[in-house]
Amino acid sequence: MSAPSQSAPLKIAVMGAGLIGQRHIEGILAEPRTILSAVIDPSDAGRDFAASKGASWFSTLAEATAAKRPDGVIVATPNQLHVDNALEAIATEIPVLVEKPIADNAQAAALLVAAGARAGIPILVGHHRRHNPMIRAAKRVLDSGRLGKILTVQATFWVAKPESYFNIGWRRQEGAGPTFINLIHDVDLFRYFFGEVEAVHAMESNSARQHLVEDTVIILLRFASGVLATLNASDAVASPWSWEMTTGENPAFPHQDQFCYQIGGTGGSLAIPQLALWTNASKPDWLEPLVTEHVPFTPADPLALQLQHFCDVIRREAEPLVSGKEGLATLRVIEAIKASARSGETIHLDKVQVRRGH
Repeated sequence: MSAPSQSAPLKIAVMGAGLIGQRHIEGILAEPRTILSAVIDPSDAGRDFAASKGASWFSTLAEATAAKRPDGVIVATPNQLHVDNALEAIATEIPVLVEKPIADNAQAAALLVAAGARAGIPILVGHHRRHNPMIRAAKRVLDSGRLGKILTVQATFWVAKPESYFNIGWRRQEGAGPTFINLIHDVDLFRYFFGEVEAVHAMESNSARQHLVEDTVIILLRFASGVLATLNASDAVASPWSWEMTTGENPAFPHQDQFCYQIGGTGGSLAIPQLALWTNASKPDWLEPLVTEHVPFTPADPLALQLQHFCDVIRREAEPLVSGKEGLATLRVIEAIKASARSGETIHLDKVQVRRGH
C-alpha cells in the first residue's frame, strides 16, 4: 500500500463514539493535519454525536469506506470489539490506531498482530501516556542513572467512579474493571520504564459493587531487571491519588497537587507527575539532609501528540512508538494479573509464554 499524499490533510475515521472516541474526534477536528472522515457507531447516540459535529455517520466501516476511504482508522469501541474492528481495517489495508487494551485476551491480540505483519499494515496501540512529555522526561532521568540502581516503584490509582459510569453494560462484565481499563496504562508505563515483567501476584475484590469485575486490586510485579513494584487500585475510593487527578492530562478531572507514582533507587527517588527528584545532599544516608529539584519539561496533550505520531505512521515516516507487539506484551501482563487473582498463585510470565508456545 502506498503512503497518502504529503500535501493533503489525512482523512481519519473513528470507530466508536463513547468517552474516548469523542476525545479522539475532538482531537482530529483540532489537528491541522487531519480531517474527520467519518464517525462509525451503530448506536443512536453515535449518530447524534456525529451530527452535532457536522460529521458523516455510518454504522459500519464498510459503509464508511464505500463513501469515502479513510487514510487511517481509530478503533475506540468496547474492548471486546477491538480485534474484529482492527482486523476489518487491516483487511481494507488501512493503518489503524487501536485503543488499549489491544484486545480482551492475548490469543486474539496475537492474531491481530500477525495479521498486521502479514499485510504490512501498521498498528499503533493507544497507550497514549508514552507520548506525554512528562513521561519522556522521567524516562530520561531513569536512564541517566541519577537514581542509582532502581529498586522499587509504588503506584496508586484510587478514584470514585459514579454509578452512572456502569450504566453501560460492558463495564460490568468480564474484560472490563479497573485492571483492564485503567491499570493497563500503568503496566505499560512500567514496562517502558523498567523492562519486561518476570512475575506477578495479585489479589482483587468486588465488595463495593458486587459486579462481575473487580473494584479493588493489589498487584505485585517483579521485573527481570530486579525492580519490584506495587500497584494499589480501586475505582470505588474518593481520593486525590491517581494519574487522572494528579497529572492534569484530562481537564475533565479536578486537579490535585499530589503524586501517583514513587520510584526509588539507591541514589535517590522520583515522584510523578511532579518530577520531584529527591537525593541526599552529600551521600545516601538516612541521617543526611535531603534536597529536591523539579525536572523541567514542557507540558503538551499526549492524545494530540499521539494523533500527530499516527499521522507520521500513516505516511510511513515513523514506526509506531507503541506497536501491536508492545500492546500484546502489556496485555500478557494484565492476563497474568487476572490469572493470579483467580488462583491465588504467583504467575511467572516466561512459563506462561512457554506453555502457549510463544
